[in-house]
Amino acid sequence: MPSRIRMRRTAPALLCAGLLLTAGCTRDTSGGVPATRTGAATGPVLQPASDPGTAPFTASTAGGPALPPHAARTGAPRSPSAPGQALKRTGSTPGLYAGTRAVPSCDVEAQIRMLAVDPAREEAFAHTVSVARDQVAGFLRGLTPVLLRADTLVTGHGLRDGSVTTYQSVLQAGTAVMVDARGLPRVRCVCGNPLDPPTGRGDAAAGTGKRWEGFDPARTVVVEPAARPVAELVIADLAHHSWIARPAGDAGTGDRVPEKPPPYTPDTDITGPLPDVTPPGTKRPESPTESARPPEPTPSRTPEDCPTPDVPAPETPTPPGQPAAARGVPARAPGETHCPAPTGEPTDEPSGEPSIPERTPASDEPPTSIRLPRGADDGPAVRW
Repeated sequence: MPSRIRMRRTAPALLCAGLLLTAGCTRDTSGGVPATRTGAATGPVLQPASDPGTAPFTASTAGGPALPPHAARTGAPRSPSAPGQALKRTGSTPGLYAGTRAVPSCDVEAQIRMLAVDPAREEAFAHTVSVARDQVAGFLRGLTPVLLRADTLVTGHGLRDGSVTTYQSVLQAGTAVMVDARGLPRVRCVCGNPLDPPTGRGDAAAGTGKRWEGFDPARTVVVEPAARPVAELVIADLAHHSWIARPAGDAGTGDRVPEKPPPYTPDTDITGPLPDVTPPGTKRPESPTESARPPEPTPSRTPEDCPTPDVPAPETPTPPGQPAAARGVPARAPGETHCPAPTGEPTDEPSGEPSIPERTPASDEPPTSIRLPRGADDGPAVRW
């Protein structure tokens, strides 16, 4: 009998534990801040641009002109390369984000102040973004406020009852975010929630919540970090149909026109095919205009550059009657004075034999005789 009672008490406890594990409830032991994981089994949460959600870290700091939902989508619906997978874009892709020149999309300083007045909230935020609490202000000032150009899949973090919640989310195009030096969204400005890259397959089609007009899982973007930190982001100013080069960590005061605009217009559908963008430092291919340039003029020849007349080989004598100029000696242009004139008297008589250097006249003495030197008192020279 005691064993049956014990089993009746144990079974509900095991069932409750199983439900908790299925729901994904955990407690983070790395930093002492409670964390709750949700949304893993039901799919990502669809979050409109102006919806702060149910677990905001702070009040909204989003500002500036709003981006009309899917204003840049002018192409036909895209077919995903693989079912259930979002489109991948590098964080440095020109036009991935939007904004208005000299107008910040988020108030970074207001975000810093709202976290600083609540030490527990600031500590939870610091733990989520993996920095020390006294580094939160520097972390936020190093981010760049922009607007999403496409529905973007992320991992969101909220704060509920002192615990950090973690969930998969699809942020609507037009959402104000702060991105880091590699182009990754790190903070959602309408609620102050930290953001990370998504986990899993990135299946936006399984998203829960009310779908907004123009939502298309095949057009949902996953942002991947740039290969190296970028000095500035090239964003689209759709209101003025222009490009903006916004320095990293700048809220808009340093905006300028990019030195080399992207090879497509600012309103190009960022979820469609994009022309290849030459990475910085890559050698630019030579243009047809440059390749057609005439060659540089050849400088005048100096005496050192004058060619040496070619001497025909003995086995190929010059045929009788052929002019001497045809024996390899280049013709000289009229009035040319750069090269020294050849020595010797010219002759019109052709010769079939190669020229032989002039030899010293032969002596009457035998070739074997040797004349010895003699002094003043010596007799006649003696020959041997």
